[in-house]
Amino acid sequence: MSIAPALLAWHARHGRHDLPWQNDRSAYRVWVSEVMLQQTQVATVIPYYQRFMARFPDVASLAAAPVDEVLHLWSGLGYYARGRNLQRAAQFILAQQGGEFPREFAAVKALPGIGRSTAGAILALSSGARHAILDGNVRRVLARYFGVAGTTGERVFETRLWELAEQETPHEQVAAYTQAMMDLGATLCARRNPACERCPLQADCAAHELGRQHDFPGARKRAARRQQITRMLIARRATGEVLLVQRPAHGIWGGLWCLPEFVDAGAAQRFLATELGAPDAALRELAPVTHGFTHFDLAITPLFVELPHRLARYAGRVAESGARLWYNAREPARIGLPAPVISLLAALPGNHS
Repeated sequence: MSIAPALLAWHARHGRHDLPWQNDRSAYRVWVSEVMLQQTQVATVIPYYQRFMARFPDVASLAAAPVDEVLHLWSGLGYYARGRNLQRAAQFILAQQGGEFPREFAAVKALPGIGRSTAGAILALSSGARHAILDGNVRRVLARYFGVAGTTGERVFETRLWELAEQETPHEQVAAYTQAMMDLGATLCARRNPACERCPLQADCAAHELGRQHDFPGARKRAARRQQITRMLIARRATGEVLLVQRPAHGIWGGLWCLPEFVDAGAAQRFLATELGAPDAALRELAPVTHGFTHFDLAITPLFVELPHRLARYAGRVAESGARLWYNAREPARIGLPAPVISLLAALPGNHS
């Protein structure tokens, strides 16, 4: 028996119907929302989405924008490759598709940053086209309901769940069904402490019947989290600007502007001498901070230095030099900054911006 009728009836009464991207379900708006929602909670995404769409209401505006501005509006959302891929895809759509988001599944899936499930979600939610999805929430619902043993990422497990996803997707009300599956997994069929007593699928759910909800999907063996240690130099001029450097386009914080990093205080001191002409400037350690990534924690020791007044001769709000700039937090440039850098700049001694 199909799960769709019970799920759709539940969603009509209890599902989420007022999310910003539901007001106008154009393919572009749904695409941006689905990319932002990859590995990120709805509540976190909403304000970012609203700001992003206000600045980039269509493919053309996103394609034409400086990448720094795209990453500026992504700052704090994490997984920054998503923002870079969005713009790359927008530029491709503008150049090769006349600015029209593709409607064919293969063409959508071929865009940077879009996989099988995301492509299906975009087309299902924006046009009602019948495509199955298998994001983390849907994977959990199907594994529990049908009692599919296995671990996320295992080929046999994933193949079976895709078969079930295709089987259960109805031929009508596809958009509502797709949203209902995501809503059920995000609210009632949560990873921890699922609210089975309120679930519309409880009566026939294999995991509930067995009392083993937390066993589906099976837990992956996680490697011990490693810790990476770095020092970040906060070099502030007498006029208030702080030196930032741009990171490479690929890798952690790709393309973002960051504080210069060093293996130890001695390397930071040498940089001050050779690059900033301040060999006698005194470094002061600030309170350390830790930033968590998916597979490791970054332990940051901030090294703060007030540069001599004579270095204020480099005037201007942002004086660029290659991949460096002097950043004025009181008149911030529209550039992408990692979350811990934003926090460090906001907490600077004497900062009243």
